[in-house]
Amino acid sequence: MTPLLFMRPSLIAGLLAFGLVGCSTSTPPLFTASGYVADQGINRLWRMDDTQQQPQTLINVYSPYHGGDTIITRYEYQNRDLRLVRETHAGEDGEIIQLRFDGEGEVSFMQRQLATRREKLSSDDIIRYKYQAQRVLELSNTLRAGRVELQQGLWKQGVITGCNGKQLQPEFGTYSQVWLAKRASQSDDLLGLAWLNAPEGTELLLVANEDFCRWEPKANDM
Repeated sequence: MTPLLFMRPSLIAGLLAFGLVGCSTSTPPLFTASGYVADQGINRLWRMDDTQQQPQTLINVYSPYHGGDTIITRYEYQNRDLRLVRETHAGEDGEIIQLRFDGEGEVSFMQRQLATRREKLSSDDIIRYKYQAQRVLELSNTLRAGRVELQQGLWKQGVITGCNGKQLQPEFGTYSQVWLAKRASQSDDLLGLAWLNAPEGTELLLVANEDFCRWEPKANDM
């Protein structure tokens, strides 16, 4: 299902500022969730680190603003090195891209799986996926250092319940309140919400006719 979205042009600048301004020396938990705004959609990140605060698994869920597939990308690391990229498109074709890397950073397996065939990836594809993996990790590092935390939940008749089952009262700004009120007036059912909490404030990221809690990654899934 395509999320129903609206965003201010300044949102990405503000959210990145959260990460840059709100840096903290406190040690973050091993399992964290965050998010950010890209040019064409919303990215939600779930991350599991080892005891040395190095990434083990990073899951990025990309939701486009208008049309297109939701894309779920899983990155796995070993000793700080990227070992796996698995990208799944949630559309009808169900495209899946897989890349595995050995200890030297060389490709040991690659494949694009489509509904009716399988293809090899080009060298340009490999470079692009490695670049994307590095960029997402760098953004995750910035957001984690800035204590930008993703939360998800459900709205029903003015009550917001987090995915942990607890009722929440996010301190949304005026813009987010207006956006949510408008979407609520157009829906008689539950609304799925995703928002960011940071030292600088709270920002509503996503409103959709979908229960995000049904698939939200947990620490045991990583």
